[in-house]
Amino acid sequence: MYKIAVFFGGMSYEHEISIVSAIAMKKVINQELVFVFVDPSREFYLIPNDKMRSTLFSTGEYKKEPKLELSQGGIYKRGLFGKSKVEFDVALNLIHGGDGEDGVIASLLNFFDIPFIGPRVEASVLSFNKYITKVYAQAIGVKTVDFIKINKNNRNITNPKYPMIIKPCRLGSSIGVSVVKNENELDFALDVAFEFDDDVIVEPFLNGVKEYNLAGALTRSGIVFSIVEEPQKVEFLDFEKKYLDFGRSETVTSADLSKELVESLQENFSKIYLPKFIGAIIRCDFFVVDGEVYLNEINPIPGSMANYLFEDFNSLISTLTLPHNKKININYEYVNKIKSAKGKL
Repeated sequence: MYKIAVFFGGMSYEHEISIVSAIAMKKVINQELVFVFVDPSREFYLIPNDKMRSTLFSTGEYKKEPKLELSQGGIYKRGLFGKSKVEFDVALNLIHGGDGEDGVIASLLNFFDIPFIGPRVEASVLSFNKYITKVYAQAIGVKTVDFIKINKNNRNITNPKYPMIIKPCRLGSSIGVSVVKNENELDFALDVAFEFDDDVIVEPFLNGVKEYNLAGALTRSGIVFSIVEEPQKVEFLDFEKKYLDFGRSETVTSADLSKELVESLQENFSKIYLPKFIGAIIRCDFFVVDGEVYLNEINPIPGSMANYLFEDFNSLISTLTLPHNKKININYEYVNKIKSAKGKL
């Protein structure tokens, strides 16, 4: 039996979404689970499985549970007779948004040599900021729709074309996102976006575009791709719709696509995934316009880990390829040579 420590919560605008995702894991993962809650003050708590309900966190009752601390090689619980290690085989980073997708928890787990499923620091940098994501995609030969980046201190958009989409650079779950249909709506949409971030992405709103989601991860037998999902067709998925989406645990129907289009989506996914995202289960959201595939977003920690897109999510979890810290032999040879040459250091 594989034992997984699920890290969730964090100091993030998406804190509550992470709680919903973590609760969904109880229905999805057949392995033994340990729940590690990171509260808004970045304190760590061990949450019993039978208490994993949303009200535990909204009422603050979680503070009655054991506090945890990270140390080399693991997580420890303090007791009357010292520290005891919380046993698990691998951690699962399920912290959406800040702390989870920006590389903070990845740095911490990596520093303490704790094996984990999730994006590493470099992958987090590439996927957390939508502007950097698009630059990265173009650099590796994956198309994106046209975009510009503007800053809070310079809100000017040269020759604006409507309709357009305004997005904070460093947020997911459609928080702060607006579709702007005319000049009268622009200032308000920018005000909303700049409430959450100092940088904003501006993109054209494409009519008639097809949207497809594809998830995957590298295992010992190669990249395992999910089915391709065509999400519900609305103007765009707002926060409320995506919030409900994060608790999904039932598989969805595969989109009716040609073999050639599925292969094209998988090819673009592979370019994005390898080698930066090894160790993570990610979902890429694509646009298809006139048969051409464009990357919309990379979701490095998708809601409910995109379990609903995989035929056998539990096999994927247990066979995932995880990077390992490279051990460096420190022998102080250089310092000793200096000391030997100068006699004193």
